[in-house]
Amino acid sequence: MNTMASEDAFKGILTTLPKLGGGEYGKFYSLPALNDPRIDRLPYSIRILVESAIRNCDNFRVTKDDVEKIIDWEKTSLKQTEIPFMPARVILQDATGVPALVDLASMRDAMKNLGSDPNKISPLVPAELVIDHSVQVDVARSEDALQANMEFEIQRNKERFGFLKWGSSAFDNLLVIPPGSGIVHQVNLEYLGRVVFNTDGILYPDSVIGTDSHTPMIDGLGVAGWGVGGIEAEAAMLGQPMSMILPGVVGFKLSGKLQDGVTATDLVLTVTQMLRKHGVVAKFVEFSGEGMREMSLADRATIANMCPEYGATMAFFPVDDVTMEYLRLTGRSEETVSMIESYLRANRLFVDYKKAHHEIVYTSRLELDLGEVESCVSGPKRPIDRVPLKDMKADWHACLDNKVGFKGFGIPKGEKHKVVNFFFQGHPAELKHGSIVIAAITSCTNTSNPSVMLGAGLVAKKACELGLEVKQWIKTSLAPGSRVVTEYLCQSGLQKYLNQLGFHTVGYGCTTCIGNSGELDESVASAISENDIIAVSVLSGNRNFEGRVHPIIRANYLASPPLVVAYALAGTVDIDFSKEPIGTGKNGKDMYLKDIWPSNEEVSKALQTYVLPGMFKSIYEAITKGNPLWDQLSIPASSMYSWDPNSTYIHDPPYFKSMTMELPGLHRIKDSYCLLNFRDGVTTDHISPPGSIHKDSPAAKYLLERGVDSKDFNSYSSRRGNDEVMVRGTFANARLVNKLLNGEVGPKTIHIPTGEKLTVYDAAMRYKNAGQDTIILAGADYGIGSSRDWAAKGPLLLGVKAVIAKSFERIHRSNLVGMGIIPLCFKNGEDAETLQLTGHELFTIKLPGKVGEIEPAQDVDVTTNTGKSFTCKLCLETKVELAYIDHGGILSYVIRNLINQ
Repeated sequence: MNTMASEDAFKGILTTLPKLGGGEYGKFYSLPALNDPRIDRLPYSIRILVESAIRNCDNFRVTKDDVEKIIDWEKTSLKQTEIPFMPARVILQDATGVPALVDLASMRDAMKNLGSDPNKISPLVPAELVIDHSVQVDVARSEDALQANMEFEIQRNKERFGFLKWGSSAFDNLLVIPPGSGIVHQVNLEYLGRVVFNTDGILYPDSVIGTDSHTPMIDGLGVAGWGVGGIEAEAAMLGQPMSMILPGVVGFKLSGKLQDGVTATDLVLTVTQMLRKHGVVAKFVEFSGEGMREMSLADRATIANMCPEYGATMAFFPVDDVTMEYLRLTGRSEETVSMIESYLRANRLFVDYKKAHHEIVYTSRLELDLGEVESCVSGPKRPIDRVPLKDMKADWHACLDNKVGFKGFGIPKGEKHKVVNFFFQGHPAELKHGSIVIAAITSCTNTSNPSVMLGAGLVAKKACELGLEVKQWIKTSLAPGSRVVTEYLCQSGLQKYLNQLGFHTVGYGCTTCIGNSGELDESVASAISENDIIAVSVLSGNRNFEGRVHPIIRANYLASPPLVVAYALAGTVDIDFSKEPIGTGKNGKDMYLKDIWPSNEEVSKALQTYVLPGMFKSIYEAITKGNPLWDQLSIPASSMYSWDPNSTYIHDPPYFKSMTMELPGLHRIKDSYCLLNFRDGVTTDHISPPGSIHKDSPAAKYLLERGVDSKDFNSYSSRRGNDEVMVRGTFANARLVNKLLNGEVGPKTIHIPTGEKLTVYDAAMRYKNAGQDTIILAGADYGIGSSRDWAAKGPLLLGVKAVIAKSFERIHRSNLVGMGIIPLCFKNGEDAETLQLTGHELFTIKLPGKVGEIEPAQDVDVTTNTGKSFTCKLCLETKVELAYIDHGGILSYVIRNLINQ
């Protein structure tokens, strides 16, 4: 591999940036110095790609031709143009950081075994890992919930936390932020985001890729960032340019201002629905318009956070005066803020709404008058299914009646009003269809936003003063994204009212939104399960896919934090808030939503009074120092990890065990069996569940055989560093619908040769041990949801060679390629059903044996033993991806390239 770079190809436009008071900030590659009129017409997000290509242009990894392709975006973006991109940094949260470090440690072993220097495997691009550990809500309605849950988490995760601490010393250029600091995206927004870097006197825009699909939250700060698969992030950390298709950019113009009482969450659910309908998969979305001046940065971040829910790669808010105000609020120094603004203005990357500017060209356009946004929720099974609050009661009844689907539960009309009486902790209780059993203020989406968090506190205050209460069997919780939230809720006096209603702080990490709801009280769980009740969760999260929040809760609604409190008080979603009382006050009088809902003026006053720069400074001054529990973790000093064969948390994966310098190449997939046959909308939660490990699952059996008690199973998210657990957890979601089972729901499949019904893991091992390849058939949007690397690693270890789907979610397709699994798409208008494929056939995919004989996106023939044949599109987008497949995956590609340097 030739690594010799030519001299700086664009040194002629390297320009000095002076300080106002004398001196200079440094030098920068000046876009105006190009004297190219096309630059001013480019979206701001594309200008960042231009700058990155110019700065990294060495005519080897990045060429002058690559720079020209990006500058000519108006034309080249229409032609599936491949470009390289080198992000300024990589960010990981611990659920993906652990497997990333496991892979890097294993790669070091492989390098040593192949006779090369193992320490070449170390981040070249700055990597930041935030331990925002997914907090299991074992304790919720208790004053000591935070401390109790934290102690449980430290005890459960001591081994993997120790592994991460080892990684912080074993690998260069890796910053680890200890547990208890906040959710990764919020720490990124409030602390890690630079907006502009100054490295060795060279100024350039901050950009970041992250191993969580909600990484685009940083786009609200004007930092170009998006989610990637863990495998792709590892390669970027090791200095490999990202190969990507130059995206189209959807311009989203905002005007007006939100009506009184309408929240940022209502806005984001509206935007999510609009963009999903418009079609923005694999595109950038860029926001503009006078409405931007009325939108706080926290509101922008809330919209950007939901990027994966509407399918875009990025939701970019260019830097303006609002960005500068936020940087000051969050404790960035005045000198830093001045440097950022000076650079961005000089390089035409700053939006000044007071000045006229050139008309920007977009691929397509959307507009929204903020004044038209109304209060709403989304559900019961998808973030895109927005329901105006005024229509919620009618929509709920329609969902009960509708056949089973995204908007239906198939409840017989005679059972719609069923009432189940039971005893909760010795007191009479009842559940109906629509009864709420979990109400959670959770997730990075909304807990980043002071306006909705203070709004929730104000609702709680008014409710408590009126004598309203939350039923004791509703599991309530509050999981802020940042410790700053606790500061301003306590300073304002609002936390005590949230506590009074049961919304105690349970931890600073991902909780209900990622399935870490903890167990329901046994009496509640039994009442639901034994009587087939459609129970409900209401959460201020970003994901509500079926089975995600809790296995037995079938209806899940996304709502703003204030609405979460309101619904908890009502105890049901079967209510019209405009007409029906939310409860009875202490004076015996009916109380309505309008009686407890704060005005925008009340929220704004609380925000200005209690959200202060000093809070951010004090919280983040010592953020990297950790806490006593972190400090007590002992770690080995060696740069090579000593694998413990008895560990059920950290295990040396098998990817590189038999690796040689010889390329495995493309292989024809002959007479393969269908492991699973899916319809549309299979999520990464279905493929690789994030939550609890079911006591009857193959993963549970593995853990029990190794002496792990069921109470210590923890979650799949926590055990991602152990391939033996994770491969057994692949396709272990209780809500899996596999067409081979003829409508039966559950994590099983049919072993085609024998006709036996087995767990997916057991069937896959039967095939694998017999030397038989397997494939997966799927519908549209296969792999939608979180950017979970194990959703690709698991199928690989199960023996899956290819996935044939109608379409793929962007990050998951990339992850499959990164692990050497071939993604194929049915031709337009075709799928397994139209082709009358049952999944019982034997499939042969006619791939050539050499990469040079195949092109990205070319047609591939598939034949079956029943005589049916069809043509698919090879969903490899670039020649680099073809090379990854040729090497057996991206990490093997990196190892061989490092050895050949």
